[in-house]
Amino acid sequence: MHEIEKQEIVLRRPVSEDGVALFRLIQHCPPLDVNSLYCNLLHCSHFAGTSVAAVERDELAGFISGYIIPEQPDTLFIWQVAVSEKARGLGLATRMLKHILQRPHCADIAFLETTITGDNRASWALFEGFAAKIPAAVSTSVMFDRELHFAGRHETEQRVRIGPLP
Repeated sequence: MHEIEKQEIVLRRPVSEDGVALFRLIQHCPPLDVNSLYCNLLHCSHFAGTSVAAVERDELAGFISGYIIPEQPDTLFIWQVAVSEKARGLGLATRMLKHILQRPHCADIAFLETTITGDNRASWALFEGFAAKIPAAVSTSVMFDRELHFAGRHETEQRVRIGPLP
């Protein structure tokens, strides 16, 4: 049984005051990279139109940060998906993705992209499952190579491209 119920979680546009809570949430969601608090503040302000905060009783239960790629205005890039341990298994991440895509700001979005390391099974399940549900095609390619881009310090990030979206 979940500590919280799906209907108790409200999805909304983030505000800058969510920055510290986002920073803490990501710290508790390995294997996500912990960004600087300043970066999280930017997600909650500059990228608020393409990000979503999932709130349960004034506590951040989930967050997706995303942005429209400047050179590809029809593509929404999802930077990070974080769901608190107590909110996992409720379909929250899928619900948050749909919420962002339904916003007027994303009316011209035809593709969704993200990057995932090969061993991040939860992210693969989320994005492949999302593509199957809507339905849309999925393609993958290397975006950032372990040796070429990360000097061996991080696993290769596979670009996952979903679309065209229905």
